[in-house]
Amino acid sequence: MTNRSSDFIPFARPCLGDAEEQAVLRVMRSGWLTTGGECAAFEREFAAAAATEYALAVSSATAGLHLALEALGIDAGDRVAMSPYTFTATAEVVRYLGADPLFVDIDPSTLTISPQALRAVLEQSAASKHPVRAIIAVHIGGHRCDMDAILALAHEHGAVVVEDAAHCVPHLTSGVHVGTEGTIGVYSFYATKPITTGEGGMLVTNDRALADRVRIMRLHGIDRDVWNRYRSTTPSWQYDVVAAGFKYNLPDLQAAIGRVQLARAPQLLQQRAQIAAQYRSALQDLREIVLPPQAPSHSHHLFIIRLRQGLLAIERTEFIAQLGRYGIGASVHYRPLHLMSYYRERYGLQPEDFPLSLEAYRSAVSLPLYAELSSQQIERVCGSVRAVCDQHRVAESR
Repeated sequence: MTNRSSDFIPFARPCLGDAEEQAVLRVMRSGWLTTGGECAAFEREFAAAAATEYALAVSSATAGLHLALEALGIDAGDRVAMSPYTFTATAEVVRYLGADPLFVDIDPSTLTISPQALRAVLEQSAASKHPVRAIIAVHIGGHRCDMDAILALAHEHGAVVVEDAAHCVPHLTSGVHVGTEGTIGVYSFYATKPITTGEGGMLVTNDRALADRVRIMRLHGIDRDVWNRYRSTTPSWQYDVVAAGFKYNLPDLQAAIGRVQLARAPQLLQQRAQIAAQYRSALQDLREIVLPPQAPSHSHHLFIIRLRQGLLAIERTEFIAQLGRYGIGASVHYRPLHLMSYYRERYGLQPEDFPLSLEAYRSAVSLPLYAELSSQQIERVCGSVRAVCDQHRVAESR
């Protein structure tokens, strides 16, 4: 039960190869490193893959979410509904604009925002004469939210929908690409995500006015981007600042990696789906855990198991520590935001305010899931999960 570093299976690992390396070298040798032709090509290719009119590369998904809400006119005092079961970026961008996140509990199976709970929150807000302006739908682990229900509720209550598709790639499912059903969708290319540029993200929309606003605001509010300025016969210094923008552009060095990763995305998705299926087959008989729900619309970014209360003699934190002793990296997604001191204190929240999010957090364990996991490594992960369950099973369930 020792953890030798050479045998350790990390929780996450980027899947990069010679093609990504050659792409970076090509850009380095070109003499143009910042946002330019590679980024423009990446945007065109991503828009085609997502079947969307506009794709705008940004420095992170956080930047993309911020730009999305800014372009949609979210302002101080506005309310934005979302689940607390997400990474802090989803809520912090709301605060950047002086607006307030309005938390909504989750579906206990999918861990995504509950349409039933969302309806109640929207109706309460409307009754208080302080309606919700926007809804952020977070596709947890790559599991698509119930978008039909969310979009219907948004239409009924006059709210716009932003999709936090940080855990997704824009694969086709049920006739639509995940992340493109709302007014704006945002993807992440962080190092652990389904496709990566190290850091970075992509914002997609079919609304030209929104795309134009994002394009300006992602680079200081300047009316001409740097690539166009340096290719144009008009002097590069002749530009106007039309808004107090941000520095959210994606450099060509990263865009070059993204182009290769995007081309590999279908294969990487298939590999992750196969790994998830292997996990499911190997662990389905363990009474002590609950497997994530199966769904055709899944990016398989995370494989989140849940520990059944009362069937193990150890808590979730010790379960993960035990896996670590077997050389298995594991994590937790997520500690709900209403438990975080900033949101708890600012909005006077209690742990029990969102009981389904709380219960999910207390029982959730994310197992390693990335395309380069070998069959032997998957067997080791499953064997370690089984060993921990066998060693700590309570007497009544033996």
